[in-house]
Amino acid sequence: MKTQTAKLKYLRIAPRKVQLTANLLRGLSVNEAEAQLLINCKRANPALLKLLRSAVSNAKNTKEMNPDRLFIKEIKVDQGPVLKRHMPRAMGRATLIQKKSSHITLVLAESDKIKAPRFKIVKPEKVSKREEAKIVKKEAKIEKSKNPEIEKEKITKPEQQGFMKKVFRRKSI
Repeated sequence: MKTQTAKLKYLRIAPRKVQLTANLLRGLSVNEAEAQLLINCKRANPALLKLLRSAVSNAKNTKEMNPDRLFIKEIKVDQGPVLKRHMPRAMGRATLIQKKSSHITLVLAESDKIKAPRFKIVKPEKVSKREEAKIVKKEAKIEKSKNPEIEKEKITKPEQQGFMKKVFRRKSI
């Protein structure tokens, strides 16, 4: 059984927090693990996703393993060095702050069976904010043009107009 190991050292996130995400990934196929990392929102997810993609790429190019057959055999999170800092407190005292880091080891293995992926990962197209605003305006115009009678009804009801004028004429206290 071929395996591929990838390591990430000195990740500036506490190992306890990284371990939460790592436990979700253990034993999953590469596609499912990637889907989990994209769905969940934890601070460690982007770093783990980058590590996973790197390991898959290395397995594909250097060891000529089939990416469809890969699964996460082992994922281990160890504690890295701790940066010790002080924070000033009342009456001239100082308290210790520990900035922890993590070392992550990811081992991929190739399984005998090819599993059909349960998820298809579709990367969204990059759309600028300006283009997105134009799309929203066009959709709003289309909605208005579909129902012109409803728009006329809204404008022509005099009871509603008078009521709204009274509401907005009031002074707020």
